[in-house]
Amino acid sequence: MGNKIVALTFDDGPSNVTEQILDILDANGIKGTFFLIGNNITSASESIVVRQVKGGHELCNHSLTHSHMNTLEADVIKDEIAATTARIKAISGKEPAFFRPPFIDVNDTMFEVIDLPFICGIDSVDWDGNTSVEKRVYNVMSQVEDGAIVLMHDFTDNVKTVKALPQIISKLRGEGYEFVTVSQLFEKKGVAVKKSNKIWSVVPSNEL
Repeated sequence: MGNKIVALTFDDGPSNVTEQILDILDANGIKGTFFLIGNNITSASESIVVRQVKGGHELCNHSLTHSHMNTLEADVIKDEIAATTARIKAISGKEPAFFRPPFIDVNDTMFEVIDLPFICGIDSVDWDGNTSVEKRVYNVMSQVEDGAIVLMHDFTDNVKTVKALPQIISKLRGEGYEFVTVSQLFEKKGVAVKKSNKIWSVVPSNEL
């Protein structure tokens, strides 16, 4: 049996906690996947994105404005994705390989006009400020399985996730997990990444 693998992902940055997240990942030799909000990529935050790129972390698209995109017209949705992709590519030199919908809101129009695979993940519920550090750790560990994508957030002032992350990493390592990016997860599972009306939380091996 091969090693169990898991992808740690973070939404809504870059922010004032992103570098703390990076410090933890880098200290543990882990490459994370960050779903960036286009409007958060500014001259002030560009150095954080540069650090993410230099550290080998994966950058993905989380829309321009973090709107409820299932309420938007097709052209607006296209513009949200294109603008965010352009900002990421301008710094990284690469276009994002995946999209995570804000609020995990999806509809047929989004699937039709967004030319990227959709990613969800097992929910740590760290978007709720009332979720304790201990509960965030529990939420991940109680749901994790081989091939899972873990959904967390590096939005502004989300210090409880900064505190929970070392515990999550330690516990996952204790259960024999190897940490990969989302792209690596699909590759190692032998699953072809393609656009479809599907949103991924777990990537099983060799799915047809």
